[in-house]
Amino acid sequence: MLELRAITAGYDRRSAPVVRDATLTIAPGEAVGLLGPSGCGKSTLARVAALLHRPDAGTVTVDGTPVRHFRHRAPRSLRTAFGVVFQQPRLSADPRLSLTDLIAEPLRATGRRDTVPDRVPELASTVGLTPDLLTRRPHEVSDGQLQRACLARALVLRPRWLICDEMTAMLDASTTAALVAVVEAYRTETGAGLLTVGHDQTLLTHWCDRTLHWNTVTSPEKGAAAERARQGEFA
Repeated sequence: MLELRAITAGYDRRSAPVVRDATLTIAPGEAVGLLGPSGCGKSTLARVAALLHRPDAGTVTVDGTPVRHFRHRAPRSLRTAFGVVFQQPRLSADPRLSLTDLIAEPLRATGRRDTVPDRVPELASTVGLTPDLLTRRPHEVSDGQLQRACLARALVLRPRWLICDEMTAMLDASTTAALVAVVEAYRTETGAGLLTVGHDQTLLTHWCDRTLHWNTVTSPEKGAAAERARQGEFA
């Protein structure tokens, strides 16, 4: 279970928090969509969920254990439990790396270099990248091709939780459908949980088991009522 309770988070303590008192829960194998307008703070909350940003207040709990460290200070077992895909692939990809090296980054960082020759081609095929594309660098491929590589990178360590921060916002309809299908196949195979944030209600409604509106997540009263209703579904 991935639980975020009463999360308040920002980037400058002299300014108002970007996220205030947000609460949500994701069960293993569940796909949860977080719907909200641009600038509301949903991407910041996604970074907190992925252990990339330390909240100013509140708790993040993974499988019943509170998280006490974030980013590179978190235990490796926790860091590698999360795969993250960001909205803008060109900002999340090192322009000096080929797509092969981009996908292989997490393997090399965790001492699994010996798995690169098998794992990278396997995932490239899964996300729809042909072998000729793997030798190219980000500026030599399209946004859709680069986002496919970023999704492969997120999956390469076989994470238990996927965080997709507006993963398809810059993609055409066919690429969006293809990447959503990859994520869903991975969830079916592994039982991974998913948090995907965006502002396309139609996409999130069709993709996810349930979709939460931002004002529900950040309102304790509405959030509690929604959680009670959800628990009633399984009673």
